[in-house]
Amino acid sequence: MKSVYLDHQATTPVDERVLDAMLPYFARHFGNAASRSHSYGWTSEKAVERARRRIADLLGASPREIVFTSGATESNNLAIKGAWEANRSRGNHLITLATEHKAVLDPLRHVEKLGAEVTVLTPSSNGLIDLDKLRGAIRPETLLISVMYANNEIGVIQPIREIGAICRETGVLFHTDAAQAFGKLPVDVTGCNIDLLSLTAHKIYGPKGTGALYVRRGVALAEQMNGGGHEWGLRSGTLNVPGIVGFGEAARICKESMEAEGERTGQLRDRLLQQIQSALDGVRVNGALSPRLAGNLNLAFEGVDAGALLTMLPDVAVSTGSACSSASPEPSHVLRALGLSAAEARSSVRFGLGRFTTAEEVDYAAGRIVEAVRQLRRPG
Repeated sequence: MKSVYLDHQATTPVDERVLDAMLPYFARHFGNAASRSHSYGWTSEKAVERARRRIADLLGASPREIVFTSGATESNNLAIKGAWEANRSRGNHLITLATEHKAVLDPLRHVEKLGAEVTVLTPSSNGLIDLDKLRGAIRPETLLISVMYANNEIGVIQPIREIGAICRETGVLFHTDAAQAFGKLPVDVTGCNIDLLSLTAHKIYGPKGTGALYVRRGVALAEQMNGGGHEWGLRSGTLNVPGIVGFGEAARICKESMEAEGERTGQLRDRLLQQIQSALDGVRVNGALSPRLAGNLNLAFEGVDAGALLTMLPDVAVSTGSACSSASPEPSHVLRALGLSAAEARSSVRFGLGRFTTAEEVDYAAGRIVEAVRQLRRPG
């Protein structure tokens, strides 16, 4: 049976070039990067610092501002909890958007239980933040604003530069979860006045279990992992050298191919949309089509249960939303925040195209989807 993978917002396959870069660090170069008394440790430390430079370079940051973690979820926790704990004397109010990933919303709920005040803004119906609402929500005691760079479900790209300018004007820390944007969009932490930015390797054809947090020099954080003082005291624990090497190589490849890859993927995304909408009525795009991640498409199929649709498509890997919430029976909180009814949210499917997606795969998937939707809409 032919199988087509269209769930690249959930995870990406490891690029063969990334795997080749990682392999020597599992066995031949196995040293602990913190072991500074012999060549085994020096070799690993050198590899880690090379990866740190490559990731920083893609952000316009200094390598010293990159803290390695286990992934974007840990980075979000370190950014939100760490900023609140270290800066409570400056303010106790935090602002976010209702369409954020649970890895942002749940840490905010955690600090709220500990006494923080959290404002959750509703986006416009196209998924984009209302900048006037954001300005109106800022108080003298506002400490931090956290807004995702590009949404993992609907792919919309937020006006990060404008949000950063507002934060800088008002003296508020700005955190963004850039797990979906990094390596796909040009990111300029200085030009956008970003103070904290979360990253992960497995969204850019790197390994799972490796991530990073950009921490602007001078921003105070309270560490969330204690035990050895690694990563300048912000994240203790033996570094995952093979994973970090893979992350660095994935970032290097993205820097070289980002523009061309985005153009190609966007054309395939538009091809998929055109084929589905030309064959079916009652198909609506969720979220703004522009600005949007090139490889993302989120469609609502009127009168169709997305779960039933996916069951009919064992040969096409798509999803109904975030991989982290795929086991939940509740409709997507992202789609509900856009104003969709529960039924409309449950009729929605996320398509994620990527580096290795072909036109033939898009055509095959479109045909299978049209066939399955028609079958589900047949009366009786």
